[in-house]
Amino acid sequence: AFCLDGVVASEKVKSNNLDGAVTESEIKTEERGTEEESTMESDSNILDVSPDFPREKHISIQRHLADLEKLADLKADEKKPCPLCPEEKFKACYSHKLHRHLQNLHWKVSVEFEGYRMCICHLACRPVKPNLVGDQTFSKMGAHYHCIICSATITRRTDMIGHINRHVNKGETESRLITVLTPKSSHKVLKESATDVQVLPNYSTPQKTDSYFNPKMKLNRQLIFCALAVLAEERKPIECLDAFGATGIMGLQWAKHLRSSVRVTINDCNENSVTMIQENCLLNKMKVKLNTREDDNDEAMGDGEENTDTIEVTKMDANVIMHLRSFDFIHLDPFGTSVNYLDSAFRNVRNLGIVSLTSTDISSLYAKAQHVALRHYGCNIIRTEYYRELAARIVLAAVTRAAARCNKGIEVLLAVALEHFVLVVVRVLRGPSPADDSAKKIRYLIHCQWCEERIFQKEGNMVEENLYQQLPCDCHGSLPGKTAVVLGPLWSGALFNTGFLRRMLFEAVQYGLDEVQPLLKTLVCEAECTTFKHFSAHSPYDENKQEECGVYIKTPQTPAESSLIPGKRKCKELIQSAAKRQKSENSAEHPAFYYNIHRHSIKGMNMPKLNKFLTYLSEAGYRVSRTHFDPMGVRTNAPLAQFKTILMKYSTPTYAGGQAEGPVHLPEDVQAVEQVQAAGDAEFLEDDKSGVTATAFAEDHPPGCEAD
Repeated sequence: AFCLDGVVASEKVKSNNLDGAVTESEIKTEERGTEEESTMESDSNILDVSPDFPREKHISIQRHLADLEKLADLKADEKKPCPLCPEEKFKACYSHKLHRHLQNLHWKVSVEFEGYRMCICHLACRPVKPNLVGDQTFSKMGAHYHCIICSATITRRTDMIGHINRHVNKGETESRLITVLTPKSSHKVLKESATDVQVLPNYSTPQKTDSYFNPKMKLNRQLIFCALAVLAEERKPIECLDAFGATGIMGLQWAKHLRSSVRVTINDCNENSVTMIQENCLLNKMKVKLNTREDDNDEAMGDGEENTDTIEVTKMDANVIMHLRSFDFIHLDPFGTSVNYLDSAFRNVRNLGIVSLTSTDISSLYAKAQHVALRHYGCNIIRTEYYRELAARIVLAAVTRAAARCNKGIEVLLAVALEHFVLVVVRVLRGPSPADDSAKKIRYLIHCQWCEERIFQKEGNMVEENLYQQLPCDCHGSLPGKTAVVLGPLWSGALFNTGFLRRMLFEAVQYGLDEVQPLLKTLVCEAECTTFKHFSAHSPYDENKQEECGVYIKTPQTPAESSLIPGKRKCKELIQSAAKRQKSENSAEHPAFYYNIHRHSIKGMNMPKLNKFLTYLSEAGYRVSRTHFDPMGVRTNAPLAQFKTILMKYSTPTYAGGQAEGPVHLPEDVQAVEQVQAAGDAEFLEDDKSGVTATAFAEDHPPGCEAD
């Protein structure tokens, strides 16, 4: 009897949902278990009004207000209850009043998603804990929303919006009752440098997706591509690794533009990212060679036409694949710091290869989290005016120590620190001698906190009595207390290689990378410590540029020359010539650090224009250039005192009327500097004037007269 009544009750529910809900729940409780009861009870509140939707949904989820009014079956001469409110909350009323109720209470506060409106519901779908007052029990019906994706009930509208956004960020736009993959329509296809990649809607948030893609890092990707293109001109083919592929955009650009010159391997430890990389390879008409086994590391791709447009995709930990295989070019771009992967990167990288790494932990590198910098890099830092260059030297010091542990030295080719990242590109020189030479360039920095003068500590392990004597300033003698701090250890060598940067600029022009060309021109001028006025765009592949970093390279003008064989040691003659060349280049290195012209401006004075100020410094006999680290920074070998003197000399008073009324009253520090300069001139003029004055006095006054 129960079964028959249950069937009849179920049919009644399907025909009239509102009247049969209570009857069916009572029958299910007597006949079936708790799990089946909850399932059927949720089905009693489902009305399928949209057959094209992938599953049935709750009656509070509608496309239009008219669909919600159809549920109430509005008639002008009859009273109808609200389909989303219980009888004790909203009594039955006529159509005009019910229409206003549905529109103002339910429809206006709904949450929209893909053309559907999730209206607020007051039915007994979400039981609320009863309140006990004396002997009476009050059961309250809570207002809530029904999620269109997972059927969850959420009380607040703001929480419902956040709940839907979390589903979208995870790529969950289907019902949880249907176990299917995310439809391809949710993938967004982006294009960068003639390379197409499909990404999820939350591609720019790394915490919420496996396939992270940051459009702001386009400049970073172009710099790395130019560095790889320069290496591809030296020897072909080269094996390059993108250790953290994510969407595979970087490896795809390498393979698509450099073609047979490179053998690209894209690695990622996440299975979803590996699947996305394979799809992006097929999207760009690239052949995919999948390797997910760690023991299948000796399998090499042969030469010939088989390798054309073929990308190897691996699913391994980055440390594992770099330990197992050797590469000519390795790029590390993890989320955060990259110090955990440096030992593996330098263990098997081939001689004269290139390692590039991008660090995005700018909070620690830019001295916002100093304790994190001490923990990751073993470096003591503070916030200074040159904090970006300080960050680049911190990363280079960590790279140098990791390479030295593997008996390898480095030659810094490029160091860039911008708003979102710090990029370092180094060439690997195998052998204990280059390792020792590189390790000697790690020093401590003495920084004055009053005038911000700075200087690297002298070489040697002897303890000095007074480190303040190394600073050019005299703040310690004129000011009380301790005025300087010791920062580091830091990389004290050059940050750029002029020949390599010029060839990168040449490759950027060849491949039409317009966004990176202004930055590369700035880097070339910064490496040469010259201004844009003296910038020359001669070809980087001249005969006198064939030797770079102590390494002989293959250039297009000399195709008959044999390129260097990866992994082979250089002969003694090349090593000796490299040492001689490096010694001769040490004197021509660009000055360390820079000064911000606004930081040292004079109160009450207008500074000269930056380009004019560079000209004034150059006319004074100092090397000078702008820097990419700071738009208002000046890289120069002039001491800070002389820097301020020239800045004061060519600054004008803020008030223009002061010059017409009388002499300009300069600040005390300006007057002190001018007095020092005038004292030297007075000494030269005193001797000349004394002779002239004595002669005039003898002519005007006879021997018997006395001067008044």
